[in-house]
Amino acid sequence: MRADLIPFYQQYEQLVSHVDTVFNQMKNNYPDCITCHAGCSDCCYALFDLTLIEAMYIHDKFLSLVDENQRKRLVDNAGAVDRKIHFIKRKAFKASQEGRDEKDIMQDIAREKIQCPLLNEKDQCLLYDHRPITCRIYGLPTAIGGASHTCGKTNFQEGQTYPTIKMDQIHDRLYAISSQWVSTLKTKYDKLAEILVPLSMALINDYDDVYLGLKDPDPEKTEKQTKG
Repeated sequence: MRADLIPFYQQYEQLVSHVDTVFNQMKNNYPDCITCHAGCSDCCYALFDLTLIEAMYIHDKFLSLVDENQRKRLVDNAGAVDRKIHFIKRKAFKASQEGRDEKDIMQDIAREKIQCPLLNEKDQCLLYDHRPITCRIYGLPTAIGGASHTCGKTNFQEGQTYPTIKMDQIHDRLYAISSQWVSTLKTKYDKLAEILVPLSMALINDYDDVYLGLKDPDPEKTEKQTKG
């Protein structure tokens, strides 16, 4: 881990701790509504993106906590998942260019189910203790951009009022942490802090100096990779 990342990872971990506290409070207050339990993997098929700081954090945990042989298999699986997600996003972009309503497009994406590469054959997350924030709050009522969402496996009743997680505020905080870290770099990419990637890409990416815009790619290495 880069030493300069430690304080920003600590900020991220503080946000994770806050989110976990909110989830546990909700579970205590609405035990009949929240049905999350070991073996339930509904959230492991949802499509969502990670901000730069969360993607890098999970990438580092993946490298340090998963053994090398298992990592190779998971990276291959993540590559296949990422290609599927790319196709879905490309189809959504085409639909937006054709003038389809954005809400309809988002509903189509929400109906897509792709298994997370970290989900094993026992329906267990291989990085459960370091899973993304979206996974941690999946069983709670959430709202983003004014639209509400509740996991279909919960018992929250339509028409009733419940405390709701405002995802926009969480995303703003994640963007802020990413931006604060990027501001300490001499990167040539002015939009680096705005990068969003699915978890599959976070596992595959090499967050080196070239990716971060701190130095140019090695032409000879790039040529060899291109020729295979």
